[in-house]
Amino acid sequence: MKASSYYHSQKLVPYVFVLPFLISIAVFYVYPIIGTIIMSFQQVVPGQTHFIGLANYKRVISSDFLTALKNSSIYTLLTILILVPGPIILAVLLSKGPSHMNNALRAAFFIPSLVSVVVAGTLFRLMFAANGKAVVNAMLAWFGLKPVDWILGGARQAMFLMVLVAVWRWTGVNIIYFLAGLQAIPEDLYDAAAIDGAGPLNKFFHITLPLLRPTIIFVTTISIFGGFAMFEESYVLWQGVSPNNFGLTIVWLIYQKGFQLGDMGTASAIGLVLMVIVFTLSLSVLNLFGFFKREE
Repeated sequence: MKASSYYHSQKLVPYVFVLPFLISIAVFYVYPIIGTIIMSFQQVVPGQTHFIGLANYKRVISSDFLTALKNSSIYTLLTILILVPGPIILAVLLSKGPSHMNNALRAAFFIPSLVSVVVAGTLFRLMFAANGKAVVNAMLAWFGLKPVDWILGGARQAMFLMVLVAVWRWTGVNIIYFLAGLQAIPEDLYDAAAIDGAGPLNKFFHITLPLLRPTIIFVTTISIFGGFAMFEESYVLWQGVSPNNFGLTIVWLIYQKGFQLGDMGTASAIGLVLMVIVFTLSLSVLNLFGFFKREE
């Protein structure tokens, strides 16, 4: 076969179109993962590196990792419990009624996701400041309640703030996902159920929820990723210094070890442990929803 005809062959064209994607995956994903795995077994100092075996993983256990893992796990669990059922209910409500009002509400819910993390964190930090003139404490004063130190008051207040920021920012995005899932459900099913005497609750639990299962799996999975990857919100809320590690997350700990303390080996080990945790939880969620079960 001549070179010109080979370059115009149908066998080569698909590989040409796929090649940029494969190169980007190799450069931005595969190479960093391999580098991180190697670095997790090394002590990295300026100008030299040498292998130290499993010493970095031993440091992970002896560091603040367990505190960060606890904070990230609670944060992820709470965001899933709020950001999956809540948007489902809101999406069902927004799919009914006047279109103009629904469009306005959809925009209102979605706008917070367009706000940058730094702006959102700064906004909530000012609203929940410890002084009595801050917005939230001023509202508490109307009901005769004492001001609360939301930022430095304790672990519960810290977790409340982090979850509140997540709910404010991502409720609208999840509503969009579930609205798209609702549009894929045939109206004939609801009409047939209405003829059989099914009420709104029966339709919701026996038609809407089962047919929304793929969307629920997707939203739950990305919520796991987002929960354990959370960093900017807590970092901005506490301006880089979290007293008693109230707002410390796993990614914040990676940043702390790798960039603030210069211990890239331990940071790489923490990152790999985080990857294993997220991967295991994601597979567990998929298995829980029967994703791997074969239909008979």
